[in-house]
Amino acid sequence: MNKADRQGDARAQFSCLAKPLIDEAIHFDAHGDDAAENLHQLRVALRRLRTLLWAWRPLLDRDAVERERAFLRRVAAAAGEARDWDIAAIQLQAEGIELPSVRLDAMRREARKRVGVVLSAADLKHTLPDMLNSVRAGLNTARARTPVRRFARKRLRAARDTLDKRIRYARKASRGEYAAWHDVRKGAKKLRYLLEFFAPMAAHGYRKRLKALKKIQKRFGNLNDSVATQRLLKDHRDVFADDAAAQAALKKLGKESRRRQRAASKVLG
Repeated sequence: MNKADRQGDARAQFSCLAKPLIDEAIHFDAHGDDAAENLHQLRVALRRLRTLLWAWRPLLDRDAVERERAFLRRVAAAAGEARDWDIAAIQLQAEGIELPSVRLDAMRREARKRVGVVLSAADLKHTLPDMLNSVRAGLNTARARTPVRRFARKRLRAARDTLDKRIRYARKASRGEYAAWHDVRKGAKKLRYLLEFFAPMAAHGYRKRLKALKKIQKRFGNLNDSVATQRLLKDHRDVFADDAAAQAALKKLGKESRRRQRAASKVLG
């Protein structure tokens, strides 16, 4: 982003940031050799788009923005189910938990098929460009010119304040109140994305803040992976050889989740 852009109108910046993300999502390949990594990249692209829509929401029709964000959330959630099975396979291996590979592979294939169905119905090749055009039209009808530097700092401050509130709440929450911890992860992710989008306009010291956010995201991401794996396998106990194997595995995974939660809590101070 050059100097002229940084001093320009915030309305003109949305397309520059959204277009690469839309291109990435459109070219997603669910069937290649790197399907698992591609699923992850698709979800990241969709989450970043949702963050952009949130950031530009003050300049747009709020209801329209929330409909678009809900659509992106549904598609990402479908991809997330298949991604959860990939993560579960990795965690089971890391914990030395044996699981009938035929059953696990079958569940992963079924999850991938469901992703394919959702993506086919979502028709991202057309819906995402249409979304971009709709946002452009909405921004073009905005009356007031909004200096991008002031806009960026205001939205960064809003995201930072939200994250700070969630951290304070999580510090007081019980270990079993996972929703509070999950909210910290989401808030950190949103602020990190905004800092990366607005890096040229961020306040002094943003790099240090970004480093801290990446640490939070990593620790809480590890915790989320562990919790998601537990929930997934509790809901699909039939993938285990028998009930005794399921009980032993879930007990071991629970112990790992508690360890990861203690590690995450240290980041909060």
